[in-house]
Amino acid sequence: MSDQDQWYAGVDWGSQSHCVFLTDGEGRKIGERSFAHGGEGLAEMAVWLLSASGAAEAGRIAVAIEVPHGPVVEALLERGFAVHAINPKQMDRFRDRFTLAGAKDDSRDAEVMASSLRTDPRCFRRLVPTDPVVVELREFSRMAEDLGVERIRLANRLREQFWRYFPALLELEDDMSAEWLLELWEAAPTPQKASRLREASIAAILKRRRIRRLTAVEVRKALKKPPLTLAAGTVEAASAHVASLIPRIRLINRQIKEAERRIDALIARLAPPKDSEEAEPGQKKQCDAAVLTSLPGVARTVLATLLAEAPEPLQRRDYPALRSLTGVAPVTRRSGKSWIVVRRQACHPRLANAVYHWARVAIQHDPKSRAKYAELRRRGHSHGRALRSVADRLLNVACAMLRSGTLFNPEQPCQKTA
Repeated sequence: MSDQDQWYAGVDWGSQSHCVFLTDGEGRKIGERSFAHGGEGLAEMAVWLLSASGAAEAGRIAVAIEVPHGPVVEALLERGFAVHAINPKQMDRFRDRFTLAGAKDDSRDAEVMASSLRTDPRCFRRLVPTDPVVVELREFSRMAEDLGVERIRLANRLREQFWRYFPALLELEDDMSAEWLLELWEAAPTPQKASRLREASIAAILKRRRIRRLTAVEVRKALKKPPLTLAAGTVEAASAHVASLIPRIRLINRQIKEAERRIDALIARLAPPKDSEEAEPGQKKQCDAAVLTSLPGVARTVLATLLAEAPEPLQRRDYPALRSLTGVAPVTRRSGKSWIVVRRQACHPRLANAVYHWARVAIQHDPKSRAKYAELRRRGHSHGRALRSVADRLLNVACAMLRSGTLFNPEQPCQKTA
């Protein structure tokens, strides 16, 4: 396809309207319009791009946009346009080509994106429609993370109230959101009532919640400790505060369990790849989820994050892209006699957090990961730096396994990927 048969559009999206700038293959301006956000406005945008350019098909119009997701991207992809995304920081540098004074407006940004996509397509990332299962998995994975943060926040508030008037409960459980502890508090909401709680009632709660690390005798002994001497009304106020927190904690506990159940179901729905010529004779290729799960340190949360936040690099088995997205690829800054290597900050925060915990758990269960971590620490590297190197090796191993479709074998030597 020649440049004369190609058109370039830049979309500066906004909350109320979206500015679109359209050029031909030689950079000549064809038109510029704004479209209201909504189903009618986005449909009108697609019709205008086709009519203004005169393109026979939507695939001949390359569209540049800053965000790689959202209704604008989905509407354009659904209609067959070639959508490309660019990092806002790179977009800011391209803007300097058009203005030295640093002026910025929607029209100029749309023009900058269209022009930059025409002259520097290598700086953009081509977007493709995402598997609906992956879209759902991404949403439930993020929901589970948000709910976990909210549970920690409420549990910390609960801990503060127990410390204020009922410190005996803090000796029994580290997790203030544990269901058995909430049920125990409901049976004995104050130290005075806890001292009169029967051992049989405590044993029934422990049995119902399947708590085996504590006995009823140990729990009753902790509850019978002398209470704090407090000002009048403190116990009533604190216990009322706790009573308002417990229903919210229980609701979040149920929502987290439901989100985890949905995550497991969605991971199971990801279809295994069909047998391909890359598979060795007589060898069964495993699906990506099974391959990743076999790696040490990968469980539900890490697996869901990898599959949901990096589906394209995983499908391409793109080790360099995964290194950059997860933040384990270092950044070299060299100028004259100065030469330093620093941590990569331009990465996906959820992926960076996932591989951090992946490596942290892997050094506890995988001898090679543990040996690599120990060697880096011996050479003076920090804990985080050592874990990033361990994660780098694990990503290399994962890409090699995904290419061959085989499960993790701790005895298999790691080979560099291209």
